[in-house]
Amino acid sequence: MTRDVPEFSVDDLADFRFELDEFTNDDAVNLGLAAVEVITEWELNLAVDVIRGDDLVFRAKIGPNTGPDNDPWLAGKAAVARKHGIPSLLVRRQFEAAGTPYPEETDNGVVLRAHGGAIPILVDGTVVGTITTSGEPDVVDHAACAEAVRRFSDED
Repeated sequence: MTRDVPEFSVDDLADFRFELDEFTNDDAVNLGLAAVEVITEWELNLAVDVIRGDDLVFRAKIGPNTGPDNDPWLAGKAAVARKHGIPSLLVRRQFEAAGTPYPEETDNGVVLRAHGGAIPILVDGTVVGTITTSGEPDVVDHAACAEAVRRFSDED
């Protein structure tokens, strides 16, 4: 399936929050399965991670173009979403709007990557996890994550 590459502005992303009452390991697996459903339906080549706290609870790599090269991107995007408490694509767009590059830095040995595809999971306003995809253009990565979040939220 050929999908249009979505466009997202700061305004498009500014109000996006994924806030839950709680986030369990079972929730992480179900969120990951929702992402697999989206990736499969949209015929994407994506790796997906769902992290709870510091624990990688769910990982899948779907499509012939996913593999170990996705791992640093998954970790780097998730680190940006955790650090800023907002989607990694919003961080990127904010820096672009300000005309400044995202600073090259590491967090616990992980290179922070301000590219779309990671969404923080919040409980009581605190980041408790992330869902992250990598493998397509970063706006597609973000769209797939956002759709997985929507489907997961609709299940409740």
